[in-house]
Amino acid sequence: MQVMIRYKLKPDQVAQYLEGLRAIYEEFESAQPGWLRQATFQLEDKVSFVIFTELDDPGRLADMPAFQRARSTLDDRCDEPPVVTVLHKVASYRFT
Repeated sequence: MQVMIRYKLKPDQVAQYLEGLRAIYEEFESAQPGWLRQATFQLEDKVSFVIFTELDDPGRLADMPAFQRARSTLDDRCDEPPVVTVLHKVASYRFT
């Protein structure tokens, strides 16, 4: 499953969110979950973010404590809540 998640943080929440995001990716690096590929991008306005994720079962993220901590406070940090879009690839060049 490939998904895109887009959300917009409150300006005063960005620095703390980025710290939590680093913890998530450190946990991913440590655990090396083979079932997950993910990249997070901060957009030009500095408060909007897009995550591209490829995983076989979204429920498996529940086993990642740093992800759960960050997700549990994300709605309170947002000006625009997360919107999840399932992606259906029709073509690509060097993109899995």
